[in-house]
Amino acid sequence: MYIRIRVQEIGFSLDEAFQELRRASNSVGAVCTFTGLVRDFNDDAEVTGLFLEHYPEMTEKQLARIVDDACQRWQLMGVSVIHRIGALLPGDEIVLVAVAAGHRGEAFSACEFIMDYLKTQATFWKKEVAADGERWLTMRESDITAADRWQS
Repeated sequence: MYIRIRVQEIGFSLDEAFQELRRASNSVGAVCTFTGLVRDFNDDAEVTGLFLEHYPEMTEKQLARIVDDACQRWQLMGVSVIHRIGALLPGDEIVLVAVAAGHRGEAFSACEFIMDYLKTQATFWKKEVAADGERWLTMRESDITAADRWQS
């Protein structure tokens, strides 16, 4: 099985990730991707930038555990998770989750599961830059609710 997990400052190529997963096996019948972007607003405030920090050893282990959990739940043929850190601007890609499976249902579910758990289980600290100053972001209740639904 193809697994790629990266935390990096540089951008990433959605097409490259797709092609790598597509080549994971001749049995791949579906590749599902999610790309998160930095928004130019949050909580009714204009956002001019976002800065992400992480603790490398901890974050990489958490991401690997999340991917392993997805692989235990679904019959996957490949997974790619790329999360950016450092200074980002509105419109920049911040995260990519891509999953290859035999069928679309597994690919969709696993992609959503990984993203839901990434938002709640992976340690990234996000500082938002706005016209009225900077603030550290906290986890949203909606992210916790989304991750909790997988607890069955």
